[in-house]
Amino acid sequence: MKAKVPPSPSLASAGLALLTLGICNVLQAQERPAPTASDWGGIGLLQTPTARMAEEGELSFTASHTSPYSRYTMSLQPLPWLEGSFRYISVANRRYGLESLSGAQNYKDKSIDFKVRLLRERRWLPEIAAGVRDVGGTGLFSSEYLVANKRWGQVDASLGLATGYIGNRGDFGNPLRHIDDRFATRPGNDNGTSTAGSLNTSSMLRGPVGLFGGLTYQTPWKSLQLKLEYEGNDYTHEPQQNHQRQRSPLNLAATYMPHRNVQLLLGWERGDEAVVGISIHGNLGRARQSPKPLDPLPIAVDSHSQAQQTAGNWSAVVEQLEENAGLRVSRISRKGPELVVTGEQQRFIEPAKALGRTARIVDASAPVDIEWLTVRNTRFGLPVIETSIERRAFNAYTDSRVTLSQLAHNIEVAAPSNHYRHTIYEAPQPRFNGEFNVGYRQSLGGPDGFILFQLTGLYTADMQFSQGIWLHGMLSYNAYNNYDKFRYDAPSKLPRVRTHIRQYLTTENLTLPNFQLTTTAQLGRDWYGMAYAGLLETMYAGVGAELLYRPFNQPWALGWDLNLVRQRGFDQRFSLRDYRVTTGHASLYYTWGTQRTMVGVLSAGRYLAKDWGATLSVTRMFENGVGMGAYATKTNVSSEDFGEGSFDKGIFVSVPFDLMLPRSTRSRASFNWNPLYRDGGARLSRTYNLYQITAEREPGALMNNLPAILE
Repeated sequence: MKAKVPPSPSLASAGLALLTLGICNVLQAQERPAPTASDWGGIGLLQTPTARMAEEGELSFTASHTSPYSRYTMSLQPLPWLEGSFRYISVANRRYGLESLSGAQNYKDKSIDFKVRLLRERRWLPEIAAGVRDVGGTGLFSSEYLVANKRWGQVDASLGLATGYIGNRGDFGNPLRHIDDRFATRPGNDNGTSTAGSLNTSSMLRGPVGLFGGLTYQTPWKSLQLKLEYEGNDYTHEPQQNHQRQRSPLNLAATYMPHRNVQLLLGWERGDEAVVGISIHGNLGRARQSPKPLDPLPIAVDSHSQAQQTAGNWSAVVEQLEENAGLRVSRISRKGPELVVTGEQQRFIEPAKALGRTARIVDASAPVDIEWLTVRNTRFGLPVIETSIERRAFNAYTDSRVTLSQLAHNIEVAAPSNHYRHTIYEAPQPRFNGEFNVGYRQSLGGPDGFILFQLTGLYTADMQFSQGIWLHGMLSYNAYNNYDKFRYDAPSKLPRVRTHIRQYLTTENLTLPNFQLTTTAQLGRDWYGMAYAGLLETMYAGVGAELLYRPFNQPWALGWDLNLVRQRGFDQRFSLRDYRVTTGHASLYYTWGTQRTMVGVLSAGRYLAKDWGATLSVTRMFENGVGMGAYATKTNVSSEDFGEGSFDKGIFVSVPFDLMLPRSTRSRASFNWNPLYRDGGARLSRTYNLYQITAEREPGALMNNLPAILE
């Protein structure tokens, strides 16, 4: 065994000096240290985590290098007590594979981390957190830890215990060995073996325990922090026998923040290695809508002048509703003192803003004996929700004669009614709609190259035959990509339902990813149905149907889908391959939380590789529409047959474009990171989903943003 090198006296003295400096300044009235990213991403010191958390809603990207490791991490803070990270590690002195395949590309390791706060800091009690590192990757750097933090003035001190990589020094035996002898030793990966992406439960909490900790000192200069760390790893048990020399367990670094969203790091680790890093972060959960200079202004409150222009001219009203309120009207009807406008909202993501603009326009032209204005929202031909506003109360609110809370008592939200109403205007059915767009696809961490990407030009079009029946198509042209490097076919013991991706991306430049006929129908007050046939996605064609039961104003829903599909040809046109499968799932949707909204989806059924299992997805939804979440799929396929990764999992972020663009839109950008692309647990990528289509039935969707009703 390699002899241990004693700590460097000069570095130890420097650490002691920093500690003394922090204690001497405890009573000074300076700002407390803000949580900053570690080398591994997430909040921490350098090599070790702390109990601190980022602000709720934070998203960060961190890159750092300490020879021979370069780490690239995305971290999410979906809840104040939960941190999640997804990481790639590039190992400079190890190659990914055969030179004929990956050339001189460095080895890439993938992993997922979680940290949970157990106790908030109080006057006499520290903040305490527990976490796992590399829980969902190869397990090469897997570790479990418990860490505590306490602040004294501008000094933040941490102390922790770890099994696995963070505590590889093994300062003392595992106390759990007294319960079971297996806890005394940890299944090693010193020879490069790994758990290949499983949850690593067989090694969790096993092996000797190492101590770690350190100090963060907030200097009088707000942008600068100093860090001193004592590592629990001595680098004599590195993965792949990649052992490193450690001259000292003390690490030193300075973090400088040139901007509130940027953190730079420069330091010294292991006694003789420099560390550099950068972290870019922002709070998506607190992001506010950008100004909308390209939106039309709401119509003037002077209803008399408006009424003179549009009274009785319903075609002009319909045109104004689409241009100003984003509502594509299909019908205007009346029942007694109620005027009902039926249509699909095309522009505004906030229900209150859409309602307010619609009510202003309709109020200006409605007969004087109308007392209630009702908007019957539809989506893809399905009636989703009816919102009624008392006309007199709305006018009183626009004139500031009643408060918002008083107005709220005069708004009713209900399931769509099938009551007979006299139609006074029916809009002509729009037949064709098309638009150009840009598409982007990427693959990370493969043996062919760390980043493989494709930029495409897209043209999507819809041909509407009637309300609820339409033909949708997408034409894609490969504008630029570097998938010419893509030669790797991942090994698979399952039918290749997804791992033929290389062939699908490189066979033809002009492709037809989607071309399907879809029909929808409301089957009852709370029942919705959809059927579809055609080229359903990039890799599969066939027929399918979905059924959704979504009780109005309830937090739960049930869904079922069944699909008979056949694998498409690699040219993504009209040719088909021999592989066929019947796949489908039963799904439970549930929303909970008042201050913090969480959406869980549990789906069970048959997947594309004919394996049976379940997928659990949990999403934190913020008030501004941003979603952060994670998912995992486990089927009856063994870890060995699944291959590296053991089961499908990933984390994702969904962001409304409305937060960024100068014009209101309902479109969203979704980013999904999963460590590996495998055949097990693969689902059909359907273009439409009834639960998403009926999202406006979510309890409180209108009242939560009612202040926007006059915007």
